[in-house]
Amino acid sequence: MTRLHLFDLDGTLIHGSAAAIEISRQLGLEREIAALERAFADGELTTAQFAERACALWGALTEDHVAAAFEGAPWLAGIREVWADIRARGERCAVISISPGFFVSRLLEWGADATYGSAWPAVPFREPVDPAGILTPAAKVRIADELCAEFGLTRDHCVAYGDSLSDAELFTVVPVSVAVNADHHVSEIASHAYTGRDLREAYELMGNHS
Repeated sequence: MTRLHLFDLDGTLIHGSAAAIEISRQLGLEREIAALERAFADGELTTAQFAERACALWGALTEDHVAAAFEGAPWLAGIREVWADIRARGERCAVISISPGFFVSRLLEWGADATYGSAWPAVPFREPVDPAGILTPAAKVRIADELCAEFGLTRDHCVAYGDSLSDAELFTVVPVSVAVNADHHVSEIASHAYTGRDLREAYELMGNHS
């Protein structure tokens, strides 16, 4: 059976960190982004409000910063190998993340069939974030449905990989899910749970994936 594997980015493919944290580290703004991350986790900020405040913080951001943040992020081992195996099986893999699209899209070079991130202005920023372009947890389900339609699949063909509350809605609508270094929001509803630093091990939890 053909499957569509849907991966979250922050905390899932990146171990214990997030695109916004890695970008902020390049700018020396770790303390400021940590405060925003806490406010978001506590439900005090929407995804759009978080993006607007992060954009204001990152006024000095350049493409070089983004590249350094991507290259220096604590990625799980084996991402390219897992995606290569998925595609060799005739299956599909995509990344759906609330993080900036200009960061998420770099994973196309690693073998993802598609990547979806929030629509931020081009770097360096010359215009503000459009709140309408910032993804929400619910958008992950909508995008999954769009990908299913594109690939001739249904939700029944999907496997979701995620770590936190933003993934919970997607986990509830697909038949197979893998909680990766996850909190209780998804570990309690996932088909499988993995703690570690190698995506190959999380992927192998599904046995022969048939």
